[in-house]
Amino acid sequence: MDNTKFVVIGHYSRRVVAAQLAELLDANLLIDEGQHGANWNHRRAIEWAAAQDCRVVILEDDALPVKGFQQLVSEWLARFSDSLISFYLGTGRPPQYQMQIAERLIVADKNRSDYIILPRLIHGVCYSVPPQHIARVLSRWNTTKAADYAIGDAYGCRIVYPCYSLVDHADGEPVEKHHDAMPRTERRRAWRLYG
Repeated sequence: MDNTKFVVIGHYSRRVVAAQLAELLDANLLIDEGQHGANWNHRRAIEWAAAQDCRVVILEDDALPVKGFQQLVSEWLARFSDSLISFYLGTGRPPQYQMQIAERLIVADKNRSDYIILPRLIHGVCYSVPPQHIARVLSRWNTTKAADYAIGDAYGCRIVYPCYSLVDHADGEPVEKHHDAMPRTERRRAWRLYG
């Protein structure tokens, strides 16, 4: 894992779990001490990644890594060195993508593929932007979008999702104030979890 670093972003109300996750992964920790929001903190993590000399994996404080997470991540990053990879594929949110996810998982199963491609980053729970694309992502960043959309849309290319997520989502009470003001009542867990 010499060529990969981890950074955990968290909200001050989740400082303890964020610190525990960072300690587990020997990760850098970026806590939002105010109410700046996920977009701000994800950008801060990507700016930190830009200053590193290796690939960086960004995790939110409510990510739940599977056993063997770091080795599995290393294998996926080596395999898709030029792609943005999301290590979480979740149910419930966003609802408009759930049918497409189900269909692509069925096709992947038929083709014996272990990943699917989506045109957009729909989850910011755990992902990695290739270092060679970070400058473009930062230059095209939209501060008004939800963090996951801001990242993926600035990246502007296909997103790789392992069929079996390498992290689950704790699915607690959201700390983010969403632009649509709609409550997040759907179950937000991984479609399939590795192991």
